Amino acid sequence: MIIEFRVTNYRSFKTEQTLNLAASNYDKSLPDNVMNPGLPALPELRLVKTVALYGPNAGGKTNLLRALQFLQWLVVNSATGQQPEAPIPSETFRLDPETESQPTILALTFVAERVRYELAVAVTRERVVQERLVAYPAGRAQVWYDRVWDPKAGAYDWSPAQPTDFKRDPGIMEKTRKNALFLSTAAQWNNEQVVPIYRWFANELRFLNLAAGAAVDPSFTARMIGQHPDRKNALQGLLKRADLGLVGVDAMERDIPSDPTDKWRKAFESVEKELGQEILPRKTWEITFRHEGKAGKVVPLDWQSESAGTCRFFSLLGPGIDVVANRYVICIDELDTSLHPSLVAELLRLFFQSTNMNPGAQLIFTTHNPLLLDITLLRRDQVWFADKDHEGASFLYPLTDYKPRADESLVRGYLSGRYGAVPFIPKGLTEGAASGDNTIPAKEASHAT
Repeated sequence: MIIEFRVTNYRSFKTEQTLNLAASNYDKSLPDNVMNPGLPALPELRLVKTVALYGPNAGGKTNLLRALQFLQWLVVNSATGQQPEAPIPSETFRLDPETESQPTILALTFVAERVRYELAVAVTRERVVQERLVAYPAGRAQVWYDRVWDPKAGAYDWSPAQPTDFKRDPGIMEKTRKNALFLSTAAQWNNEQVVPIYRWFANELRFLNLAAGAAVDPSFTARMIGQHPDRKNALQGLLKRADLGLVGVDAMERDIPSDPTDKWRKAFESVEKELGQEILPRKTWEITFRHEGKAGKVVPLDWQSESAGTCRFFSLLGPGIDVVANRYVICIDELDTSLHPSLVAELLRLFFQSTNMNPGAQLIFTTHNPLLLDITLLRRDQVWFADKDHEGASFLYPLTDYKPRADESLVRGYLSGRYGAVPFIPKGLTEGAASGDNTIPAKEASHAT
C-alpha cells in the first residue's frame, strides 16, 4: 500500500510535489472506498483505495506515474540491469538550465508485509547522490541507513554508525556501485531485511498503460480463462453484465505456425541457436467471443472482429482480478480509453466492493472523464489534479483544497475551470482565422483527408 509519494526535478516536475493517499478524517462518506492498514502507532490511519488524477494534456499526469515507475526501476534493476559505468536514466526538468545539473529526488512512504517504510533517493545521471531507508516495524522510526555522497572526500558517508535492528553488511556496502541503490544490491545478496521491500517493488507495484495507441496484452486474461475454470466463470459473468452483447468467451493456447518467408524470424532463430535459449514466443492465445444472434443462435467472433472497447475491457479484467486477489498497487494511465463512463464507474464500484473482502489493493489512474466526478462514486479526497504553471512546471493538488460544498456539482465545477487543471484556450483555436494566419494551406490540406 502507498501512503505518500513525493517527486522533485523529474520530467515536468521542477519543485517538490506530493501525492498523499491518506483519507480525510472529516469525511465519513463512502466507507467502502477507504481501508485501515492496521499499522502500529497509527491505528486511526485510513488510506483511500483509489486516486483519480485529472488534468489537461501535458499537465503532468503521466509523468507522475513515470516517476513512480522510475523509482521501481532503481530498486529492482539498478544493481543488475545496467553496466557498472552506465548513466542512470534520470530525466530532469529541462525548461530551467539550473535544474539539469541538480538531482532527481523521489521519496515513497509505503507498507510492505504490514511494516511501514520510507525510501528516499536522490540521483543524477552520474551517480546516486543520497539513499535513505527508514523502517517502522513497531511504530517507532528506525533509520536503517543513510548513504550520502561526499564530493570532497570522493566517497560515500554512511550513517547512523550503529543502525537500530539492521545489519548493514560492509561487504555489500563496498560492492554497491555509484549508479546502483544499496537496497537493490543488498537484495541481490539476499539480505533478509530488505528482501520484503525489494519484493514489494518487484511484484506488488504494477503499471498498465491504456492510452490510445498503447498495445494492451490480452494474454493474462486469456490465460485465466484457458487454465482456471473457476475464474473463467467469474470473467464470463462480468463480460455478460457489461452489456457488450457477449454470452461467453473461450481461449485456447496455440502454437505459432512457422513462416518460411519470414526473414526476421529466421534471423532471430539463428541468434537463439547461438545463445542456446529461446527469445521468440512459440505460442499464442486464440480468443473467441460468443454472441447471441437471431433466434438465439450463438455466433463466434474472433479477436480482430471485436470493438476496441470490448478488447480493452477484456484485457483489463484479468489484471484487475489479479490485483485484488494479491493486494497489489496498480497504476493505470488513461483508464477510460475506449470505455464508456458508465462501464468505468461500475468497474470502480466492483473494485471497492471486492477489496472489502480482501483489503490491501490500491488503484491510481489518470483520466479526462469528468463524469467520474460523482460523489456517489468517488470521495473528494480521492480526486487529485495535475497542472502547469507559467514556467511549464507541473504541480499537484487535491480537490479538497477547494473545499467544495456537499451539494456542489463537481462535474460542472471542473468543466467551468473552478478547480483548474483544464486547458486554458480563452479565444479557441480559431483565433486569427479571419487574417488567415492559422488556416491550413490548400496544398497541405489535400493531404489531410
